[in-house]
Amino acid sequence: MKRKKFYITTPIYYTNASIHLGGAYTTIVADVLARWHRFQGEDVFFLTGTDEHGQKVQEIAEQNKQNPKEFVDKIVVEFKEAFKLLNISNDNFIRTTDPFHEQEVKDLLNTLYKKKLIYKGFYESYYCVGCEQYITQADLVDGKCLLHNRTPELKKEEAYLFKLSSFQKKLHSLIKTGKYKILPEIRKKEILNFIECGLQDVSISRLKEKISWGIELPFDKKHTAWVWPDAFWNYVSGLRQTGKDNFKKFWPADVQLMAKDILRVHATIWPALLLGAGYKLPKNLFVHGYFTIGGQKMSKSLGNVISPIYLTKTYGADSVRYYLMRNLPFGSDGDVSEHGLVERYNSELADKLGNLVSRVSTLAEKYGLEKTKNKLLKELKLKQIEKEMQNFEVDKALNDIFAFIDICNEYVQNKKPWETHDKKVLYELVDSIKATAILLWPFIPGTSEKIAKHFGFEIKYENIEKSLDYKNIKKAEILFKKIEDKPLEHAIKTVERKINKIENTIKKETKEIVHKIEGVIGMTEIINYEQFSKVDLRVGTIKKVEDVEGADKLLKLEVDLGKEIGKRIILAGIKKYYKKDELKDRQIIVVVNLEPRKMRGMESQGMLLAAVNGDESKVILLSPEKKIENGAKVR
Repeated sequence: MKRKKFYITTPIYYTNASIHLGGAYTTIVADVLARWHRFQGEDVFFLTGTDEHGQKVQEIAEQNKQNPKEFVDKIVVEFKEAFKLLNISNDNFIRTTDPFHEQEVKDLLNTLYKKKLIYKGFYESYYCVGCEQYITQADLVDGKCLLHNRTPELKKEEAYLFKLSSFQKKLHSLIKTGKYKILPEIRKKEILNFIECGLQDVSISRLKEKISWGIELPFDKKHTAWVWPDAFWNYVSGLRQTGKDNFKKFWPADVQLMAKDILRVHATIWPALLLGAGYKLPKNLFVHGYFTIGGQKMSKSLGNVISPIYLTKTYGADSVRYYLMRNLPFGSDGDVSEHGLVERYNSELADKLGNLVSRVSTLAEKYGLEKTKNKLLKELKLKQIEKEMQNFEVDKALNDIFAFIDICNEYVQNKKPWETHDKKVLYELVDSIKATAILLWPFIPGTSEKIAKHFGFEIKYENIEKSLDYKNIKKAEILFKKIEDKPLEHAIKTVERKINKIENTIKKETKEIVHKIEGVIGMTEIINYEQFSKVDLRVGTIKKVEDVEGADKLLKLEVDLGKEIGKRIILAGIKKYYKKDELKDRQIIVVVNLEPRKMRGMESQGMLLAAVNGDESKVILLSPEKKIENGAKVR
């Protein structure tokens, strides 16, 4: 009987900077799904990799006085290190600088050109270097790209264009009928609305004299391929690179994972390229949300990233994998923090799973086991977990697995085997730990393998409900040693990491860095203890407090800073922490020597000082202990 196949991809990650937690998250989800389908007995191919051409890479390499290939080679090493640390089980790692991939792209371009789906013309539009795409006037806020806080250029230049418009009707039909499936449903509706507004032909080349770092067009050596045919074709070339038989076996992709910022192009340009070249379309696009820190999207361009390498080396791969899979509803946005990771580590991995394994193994060593029917397994929602994994609801499946761990812990408490010495109860608990460890293997493989080795069973899906013999159970080592939760230390470590990074670029990019700061959150990104004396801190009194139209977090404050400085308007992200009447006439501490910042069409002329706990659930404005004159310096 022919085995079922499962081909899963992540987007390829852009090599303009080191990997951040957002890229790690998508890759971990893909790994969880790949592992799940593997032990369901399916043939699995899991592809990830890096996108290495383009204007941003060329610019940054030049700034670093390196050629682009040297620059991306270094970044790729960091991606591969992160994936190795995180126990990622990908079958291939595709690089768009691989000669095989470059030839595949040239073959694609030739095919489309011969079919007259590519033509020479001009393209004029706003172009954001950060997005590496043209954007419309409607995408701008205060004249800038919303994602990258950067003023786009209005460009008109010679380019080769792909006839995306000719695929509008076909794509709309395929998506609406579910033949090209987009999940969750809200993303499907978003794309249908976008297509109904009309698809325009898209530029797929750049003049080589401007962007030399790219694949040369096979039919015009004055142009290099722009991002779309180059980056998207990795899903084909990365599979074909491993052999024609593999391509025949695994194409099309069963699920392609991505964040919502690249959905539009994946739902339009990518399938149009495939249709134009005569390929079957992928079965599912699953779109997840953004990571946020303090409510702001995590982004390399914004500089507010968390290193997965740091987290993994500090807390271990399984802790990071578990936190990201458990903390964020897959498909939705979610906030992350180091403090939040530690909380889940202690309360769930250590107190629930770790404690269960430790207690049961200790009692089993002391009193032994007697094989019996495991009635506890009736409480395990196995069919529901299977259905959730099939629907890519990884967070719900993990929640149901831990719900069973809770049931097992309650069973220990209720049955009191340390008093009864009931060997049958202990057998049920050991057998339930086996089932749990097997189900957890896609999520936290290292921990599951430790449990399996200690209790003497194999991680096979059929072993979940299979009655096994367990011999010579010994007390298990502690799986997760409790971490003393010190939110302030987390904050300080975060500050130190950011300072080290910022100090390398502060001479060239001081203004750009300051412009990335939002309200209270982020103050520590530009200050360390040696530099503190450079900051001008003054006491001020809030005279007026007003809402900011359309802003959920911002308040507009008029602050009296004394005769020397006068009154300043400050926009601060404290709306959810303070009522307006709590702020009026309150004395606060203000940083007065920062460049003014444009926010919501208004100029913010300073920054408040506040204490913030680890998960930012509490923000407290700092104030003088006693009333003092406005404008007084804080030393």
